[in-house]
Amino acid sequence: MPTYIRLTDYKSSEEKKRGFFKSENRYEAKQEDFEKIPGSPIAYWVSDRVKEIFEKSKKLGDLSDIKQGMSTANNSRFLRQWFEINFNTKNSKWYAYNKGGDFRKWYGNLEYVIDWENNGFEVKKFENSVIRNEQYFFKEGVTWSAISSSNFGVRIQDNNNILGGGSNTIFIENLFFILGLLSTKVVENMLNIINPTLNFSGGVLEKLPIVFPKSPTIKSKIEDLTQQNIDISKEEWDSRETSWDFRINSLIRMKNEKLKMKSCKIEDAYNTYCDYWKDKFFHLHENEEELNRLFIEIYELENELTPDVPLEDITILKNETKIVDGKLEFRTDEIMKQFISYGVGVMFGRYSLDSEGLFIADLGGETLVSQMIDETKVSFPIDDDNVIPVLEDDYFSDDIASRFIEFVKVTFGEEYLAENIRFIENSLGMSLRKYFVKSFYEDHIKRYKKRPIYWMVASPKKGFMALFYMHRYKSDIFATVQNSYLREYITKLEATKDNLQKEADDTTNSNTQRRKAAKEVERINKTLDEIITFDREVLTLFAQNRVEIDLDDGVKVNYCKFKEVLYPIKGLCKK
Repeated sequence: MPTYIRLTDYKSSEEKKRGFFKSENRYEAKQEDFEKIPGSPIAYWVSDRVKEIFEKSKKLGDLSDIKQGMSTANNSRFLRQWFEINFNTKNSKWYAYNKGGDFRKWYGNLEYVIDWENNGFEVKKFENSVIRNEQYFFKEGVTWSAISSSNFGVRIQDNNNILGGGSNTIFIENLFFILGLLSTKVVENMLNIINPTLNFSGGVLEKLPIVFPKSPTIKSKIEDLTQQNIDISKEEWDSRETSWDFRINSLIRMKNEKLKMKSCKIEDAYNTYCDYWKDKFFHLHENEEELNRLFIEIYELENELTPDVPLEDITILKNETKIVDGKLEFRTDEIMKQFISYGVGVMFGRYSLDSEGLFIADLGGETLVSQMIDETKVSFPIDDDNVIPVLEDDYFSDDIASRFIEFVKVTFGEEYLAENIRFIENSLGMSLRKYFVKSFYEDHIKRYKKRPIYWMVASPKKGFMALFYMHRYKSDIFATVQNSYLREYITKLEATKDNLQKEADDTTNSNTQRRKAAKEVERINKTLDEIITFDREVLTLFAQNRVEIDLDDGVKVNYCKFKEVLYPIKGLCKK
């Protein structure tokens, strides 16, 4: 009988040398035993019990339909991230599209939509597109990403999705039972035997052995645990504004629903948030370990597997937390950045404090804005001209840092305003104004995966910057930026410079005071040189040539029409 030596668990060549002589790394296996496992892998280390499971159990492919999705052959033409389009417009053009995505379990990765107008007429007539399994579109199933950068993660797919090529989907009667099973260490172990790569094709999954519990009570418990995990993961996914089911920022939700106070400290809302999601996180962790335990018993693998799940493998709160020395720690900075992002959304009218979910998300929203401009009608006023300056100094009434402070006052009350601003700034590690000038837009680009919904007019050295909301774009927006902001800013800087020059020239002032004033004059002169050139040589052209956009074209097409005048996004406008 052949003898095999397994050294794959050792990292270095020196460790492999030592492991070579250890008896526990030596296995004897018969050639005919390999044939008991689908594909006949040379899995010499596999126990007799696992061989028996493969040999005697029904396979997933016998019990289900496993289908791969379509291929558009031109994703840039037919796919959009959902927040790029006219999301409030009631039309039959855009449909949810399952594209796969990062390693995530239970629920999520719902980001894309596809142009499926007239039953996919444009996609179907496009050369090289492949429409697979259309009869399974808009059906509930279990889905996963075909290629993963880490582990195997399955999620529920509801009946609103079109199947994409980056994912596979299982359609089966015992949906929640199978979803629970596929999320366990039992299946992870089986996949390592029949497919030691990170390419999880339908052909691989159909070989998995399926063993049902003898007790209907156990099956019902598994399905209940699975439903709980879906619910927790869906709530977490929808807590971010990049979900189309997002309703309200989490800190404001905690204040309203948990603390039930009109005025409170943001730190109290933050601590309530952490307590709430810590409970959800460990509830999910406990459920996953319980599912492991149940399926290990069902498959009779108690001598080979443990139910333990590392905290790092729990796929919720990846942005908001980190695992340090085996403990869950919350990232205060990220949670504050989400609050700030929501505040900017309220300023532009994407969200409203008076209603949950999206408020304005289509180009026709200006009519709604004009109706709501009367500040008495809303808790927090929408910016009237859709331009908010982002500057190092407070020169405008709708300056972004000033407006955000007002937003904090409205949402958490005036009583704790100073304390709340300090808490936010301590969490960010910088002042609010510095964050908006130096970091906010990069965070926004990252949050929206290089498809920003707020666009930044920016001079080359960022001496002048102003935001506007893409979904409220009008062809005269650059004229508004030029006439109402940039040129007024130039005038105000020149007046400030004149006053500082007088201060620098005044011999009655101290030398320190005069040097400080002179240095500030020098800084302002450099800024003026830059932004006056930007005004004359760049912005004027865009202010005069009033270009229309169609949101359905997507951010990449529309943003790059104005690349000379907008904040540069690395790689976005490459041909």
